[in-house]
Amino acid sequence: MTPEDRELSLSPEDYSLLTDLYQLTMATCYVGEKIDQRQASFELFARKLPTGFGYLIAMGLAQALDYLGKFRFSLGQIDALKSTGIFANASNKFWSLLAEAKFTGDVWAVPEGTAIFPNQPLLRIEAPLWQAQLVETYLLNTINYQTLIATKAARMRDIAGNDTKLLEFGTRRAFSPQASIWAARAALAGGMDATSNVLAALKLGRKPAGTMAHALVMAISAVEGSEEDAFNAFQRYFPTAPLLIDTYDTLAATRLLAQRVKEGEMQLSGVRLDSGDLVKLSQEVRSLLPEVTIFASGDIDEWEIARLQRENACIDGYGIGTKLVTGVPVNGVYKLVEIDGIPVMKNATGKVSYPGKKQIYRYQENGQLKQDYLGLMDEDVSNQTEPQTDSFIKLMTQVVQNGEILQKSENLEAIAKRTAISVASLPPEVRSLENPILPPMKISHKLQELTQKTQRINIAGNREQGTGNSWKNIS
Repeated sequence: MTPEDRELSLSPEDYSLLTDLYQLTMATCYVGEKIDQRQASFELFARKLPTGFGYLIAMGLAQALDYLGKFRFSLGQIDALKSTGIFANASNKFWSLLAEAKFTGDVWAVPEGTAIFPNQPLLRIEAPLWQAQLVETYLLNTINYQTLIATKAARMRDIAGNDTKLLEFGTRRAFSPQASIWAARAALAGGMDATSNVLAALKLGRKPAGTMAHALVMAISAVEGSEEDAFNAFQRYFPTAPLLIDTYDTLAATRLLAQRVKEGEMQLSGVRLDSGDLVKLSQEVRSLLPEVTIFASGDIDEWEIARLQRENACIDGYGIGTKLVTGVPVNGVYKLVEIDGIPVMKNATGKVSYPGKKQIYRYQENGQLKQDYLGLMDEDVSNQTEPQTDSFIKLMTQVVQNGEILQKSENLEAIAKRTAISVASLPPEVRSLENPILPPMKISHKLQELTQKTQRINIAGNREQGTGNSWKNIS
């Protein structure tokens, strides 16, 4: 690679190499064994949720589709792979496949903003085996991270209520510059009002939002004489922006501002608290500035919002950073479920997967979730319910066919609306922050039968290795 290529920055042209080595080594093996063109289906799902979560909000599909649409290998990238020496035994056909690479498969997915639960596929790739294998890493990266952020944002919105302003302040704490863009998008789609990330906001057609930092107060106070000078200076340029009032003495700053507002010397739209006892301070600020919006920041999350509400804090909005864009990840996995029409599954202890191409069947009554079924595609589960109903919604829809994207890009407002509806449909025990209870999900009759049959085949295959494909010989 050239010196410019060695810069640790990312462009769309780099996407195809943004993968784990074993994806490429497996693809090499598939080509050598002449199974690279076999039709394969992989599903992306989470076996379990992060601790304390009762649901996930699916997110990241838009970036996944963008990636698949740009799936290419340049000659420079191919030369760089060859230069590693790792692929010395790769066939010429492998290099030809990379040179002509283009995603030609189908994609099924749940819409962004949909509430999903363990073992429910967010996405399925149906493509030639080598293609379906190579795209795993990038898909997991974008969908796992954005699903985490959207879920946390949705939980914060659910706890805070619709009237509370929620601002995403996480850019400096996100795990990379790219992650900060994704985090801002997922937070807005999850229900937050705005982001302080200027690039993300402008790319997403939004107006960035923010306040001021302690540095401005300290700098102007030191040079011009007082905190009041800092407030005056900032208001000259940004008269409607909130003022940060806890640099020195929060209550002294509040009294100063209250006096100036009372005497008609200034108009004040909002203030921000970033430290101290937020309950007590917000109550005292409210008593002195009853008409002014009070924002709070500083390691805020859904549990802290709930605590502040319980203790009657007078807070109208939150700036949320670290606890939104970091944390325990969504551990989504990407597993082969079918190859050449043959269902397959993983049997490892604690990591069993369900075979076959699946659909999520959701039954709602008056907008409330009643029952989910995990079944095979186009299976009729209506006669498996009590009482029987055919009012199931199929959550997974086809979004790519033969490499061509079928659906138009959705705007954030539409996705955020779907998120809000999805969360509102969940029972209180699922939305609870304290020991949430997952809703029951039933496995359809046909999926149960297929799972049992595939398990028997796996056991038989282990006992009689080398006897050929036994799948069709076991009933």
